[in-house]
Amino acid sequence: MTRETTSFDVPAQLPALRRYARVLTRSEADAEDLVQDALVRAYERRGSFSPERAAGSGAEPGKGLRVWLLSVLHNAFIDRRRAVGAEQRRTAEAVDLAEASAAPAQEHHVRLAQVREAFLALPEEQRAALHLVAIEGLGYAAAAAALGIPQGTLMSRLSRARAALRAMEDGAAATATPPGRAGHLRVVGGSDDPAR
Repeated sequence: MTRETTSFDVPAQLPALRRYARVLTRSEADAEDLVQDALVRAYERRGSFSPERAAGSGAEPGKGLRVWLLSVLHNAFIDRRRAVGAEQRRTAEAVDLAEASAAPAQEHHVRLAQVREAFLALPEEQRAALHLVAIEGLGYAAAAAALGIPQGTLMSRLSRARAALRAMEDGAAATATPPGRAGHLRVVGGSDDPAR
């Protein structure tokens, strides 16, 4: 079967599709993208194209395919335009819901770096105890068992580690915390319940 006798001769219709896409999009790049989308859709829906219906309507060979492909391209354009409009509406709503101003990210990064440095400056046994309880979420009994120490020793190390971090926080808070903001570091994790 040659291209001339094929009823689904899409390559012959590409110039018409590109022209129409340029008219719709007013952009060469967007037109090419639109033609590609339309061709994918046409391929996926090729079963809905009926050459007999096109020939029965008195159309010249290839004209029925052109009309069908232009319709597919037009529908792809409409779907894209609706999607862009919906995205713009969602973006506008998100902007309306967002805070008018946000705290600078640098301050947050500096604070995290300070806390990390203070944590890493702790003695190894305090660092290990605090990590197991605050980061890994182990209870006192489990953390003590993991370290191979009595639970009272673990609690003592945690107390000293927390006190050292609070002292760092109190020193940093006196120099870096803006007025009206809480400046106390809260170390979370673990439980004060020794039975845990």
